[in-house]
Amino acid sequence: MKTESLCQHAGYSPRNGEPRVLPIVQSTTFKYDSTDEVAKLFDLAEEGFFYTRLGNPTVDAVERKIAALEGGVGALCTSSGQAASMIAVLNICRAGDHFVCASSIYGGTFNLFAVTLKRFGIDVTFINQRDGNEEIEKAFRPNTRLVFGETLTNPSMDVFDIERFSMLAHAHNVPLIVDNTFATPILCRPFEFGADVVVHSTTKYMDGHAIQMGGVIVDSGSFDWKANGLFPELTEPDTSYHGLVYTEAFGKAAYIAKARAQLMRDMGCCQTPQGAFYLNLGLETLPLRMERHCRNAEVCAEFLSAHPKVASVKYPGLVSSPDRALAAKYVPKGASGVISFSLKGGRDAGARFIDSLGMISLQVHVADLRTCVLHPASSTHRQLNDAQLADAGIDPGMVRLSVGLENADDIIADLTQALEKA
Repeated sequence: MKTESLCQHAGYSPRNGEPRVLPIVQSTTFKYDSTDEVAKLFDLAEEGFFYTRLGNPTVDAVERKIAALEGGVGALCTSSGQAASMIAVLNICRAGDHFVCASSIYGGTFNLFAVTLKRFGIDVTFINQRDGNEEIEKAFRPNTRLVFGETLTNPSMDVFDIERFSMLAHAHNVPLIVDNTFATPILCRPFEFGADVVVHSTTKYMDGHAIQMGGVIVDSGSFDWKANGLFPELTEPDTSYHGLVYTEAFGKAAYIAKARAQLMRDMGCCQTPQGAFYLNLGLETLPLRMERHCRNAEVCAEFLSAHPKVASVKYPGLVSSPDRALAAKYVPKGASGVISFSLKGGRDAGARFIDSLGMISLQVHVADLRTCVLHPASSTHRQLNDAQLADAGIDPGMVRLSVGLENADDIIADLTQALEKA
């Protein structure tokens, strides 16, 4: 099926007389008739549900749908996008390991990698994704285990050259993990360009209604974990499962199987059945919403770029964008609904602009169906110093505008009156 149809039908296929709409299996546990059956589940010898932290029919259906949308072999829903990014890295990194990451990423992810994972003994080198290959090569070490980047960076709206970084990562025998939150599989499928693992904050466009926190990890099944001996977590016996070897037991799905069986088991940052149900409702309308988000954002980006009080606009869909060619390659249907721009009056003008908005709301969120706005330097990226802000492509006066589904004329009207007061 095409993507639009997968959003409706993938993951759940009711049989004769069963509910047409994905039901909520609101149970933490499941009944079995023999200890032998349960033992096989705990040994990962058979598939099935025994405890909702590890698997639940409602959550499973949504995982299957997202895996189909991205073109992967399996997916794991988590309690948040942060949890997805954390598990994605910890699944193949241990104390003493290192990874390479683009610097222009979401502030929460930056802090997770730069502070919290470093406390776990996992080091990270942040690179400028616009640097040439020769400069980026310097970041790799013998203990490097992965490369991480965002398809469309939050909030600087740079386009990540997935194919180039895939080649760089694979040249060092490590996988490329891509955060595809802003693009969604409607606009970009990173596996088609060489990415190995995809993560999402499903709290954003996939949910789309600002009602349910969540994240997801999707495994492409394409990376050969056995080729170079760098990933003993997957290729050597796991003593917590009686010596099971993930690559032998699960083949192409080894990575996502380990993420569920080991890390979700031990960390417990799972999605709930109710949360998965809400997420599924969002996924069913995702193609329609992404089309409208893109079209409205294009109109707003053109308006802002022509306004005399606006100093700069970052939106890959603009003809003037330095990432226009990359956008045409990776997000040809549209560059999502997020715009970053700066006013000529700097931070103070940005604050006056935000405080003067009417219909558009100030909120610590993005990718909602309602248009919202935020000042990253004082909120989502507040923990970064000025140098780190610059590395992330953020100036102190930058405003992040998440364009919603309202009538574009109404959005422009609100922007106009607020700019007059800025």
